[in-house]
Amino acid sequence: MSALFALALAQAATAQTCIGGLCDAERLRPFLEKLESAKSAPEPVRILQIGDSHTAGDQITGSWRTALQARYGRAGRGALPPGRPYAGYLTRDITAGQSIGWSVNGIFGAAYSANSNIRLGLSGYSLTSEQPGATVTLSADSGRTFDRLTVCALSGPGQGSLQLSLGAAVVAWSLAGAEAGSRCRTLDGNGEATIASATVIGGPVTITSWSTERRLRGGVVLSNLGTVGAQFLHFGRTDDRVVATELAAYRPDLIVVAYGTNEAFRPGFSASVYEVALRSDLTRLRRLAPGVPMLLIGAPDSATKLPGLQTGESGTSSPCTGNGEWRPTAALASVQAIQRRQAKAFGIAYWDWAQRMGGRCVADGWTQGATPMMRGDHVHFTSRGGAEIARLLQADLDTAMTQLVDPDRPADTTTAPATTAR
Repeated sequence: MSALFALALAQAATAQTCIGGLCDAERLRPFLEKLESAKSAPEPVRILQIGDSHTAGDQITGSWRTALQARYGRAGRGALPPGRPYAGYLTRDITAGQSIGWSVNGIFGAAYSANSNIRLGLSGYSLTSEQPGATVTLSADSGRTFDRLTVCALSGPGQGSLQLSLGAAVVAWSLAGAEAGSRCRTLDGNGEATIASATVIGGPVTITSWSTERRLRGGVVLSNLGTVGAQFLHFGRTDDRVVATELAAYRPDLIVVAYGTNEAFRPGFSASVYEVALRSDLTRLRRLAPGVPMLLIGAPDSATKLPGLQTGESGTSSPCTGNGEWRPTAALASVQAIQRRQAKAFGIAYWDWAQRMGGRCVADGWTQGATPMMRGDHVHFTSRGGAEIARLLQADLDTAMTQLVDPDRPADTTTAPATTAR
């Protein structure tokens, strides 16, 4: 076989059909089919996104949630970390409260302890208390009521009990058991409620996540479970049994994986090490959520002024036209290429976030103007920028739905046509 022919075969094997920035959208067909009929479905369509600060801040996912629920119906706020796990914790559409008497554990940052024996789940955080009366609450914002509460907690020998309340509905829940494990308990109310709570009856109790929903027919739930500063490898600090229990309780129709920014800003970044880690993390997630469609979102465009991050194993990042001070990290292009390659290898959909922003070196422009779309750090997005990212993502999903599920559905003309990317 000639080298030229071998190269042609390799290129053909890596070719992807993309709709705007959405590649291999066929992998999302089961999700798109459910979304297309979400208004009249007996159960909500559930989207669960894990990621870094872009996910935790809820600027993007919050705007995406608002748009989806305006179109298909509001089915609740979805899964959240318990209580208020860190300073500056923000939510949209719901307010979380927490009394004294709780300690926090997490997969990354100040909440992480390598010596902790507390097992963690999907949210990346847990709250533990031995103090009777310690309480966490969820309050509906602006009339966004709910009538279903699900709480997930650790169970096993010596575990205590909780009182769960949803409006007027109250139930006691024992977490004692013969073996260490994880349980989720769902409490349905007698009507729409504005507040829910979990209160320690007797400790110790460790809550790993909780969720609010509405039992009205159809609609969409979008859960954002992010950890500020985290990389996908930090999600590996969660416990298999806890994650599996929570996935069974929350039943996502789509899992969105949105890491990459912190990997690209990691000093001493190694492409080979990252590729191995990404393969391992995706393998584990697929094992824990068999058959659930997944969407891997590529790292967005971003920039730094730090010379140490502008140079790496692949050389020095080339300057951006008009502003040589700010430029992408040397690792960003490698992170994006590896994400695209591994998404295809795993047979999951990929969304090219950076390409939909406008390509390399657009971050500086996004920070400009009277109402900028990115903050001055050239990494994080403003509420306007988050809304624009959500619009672009949903536009590509709309076009994919038109092409794959409902050819008679009017296409979003703001979405780029299908292309072939390598």
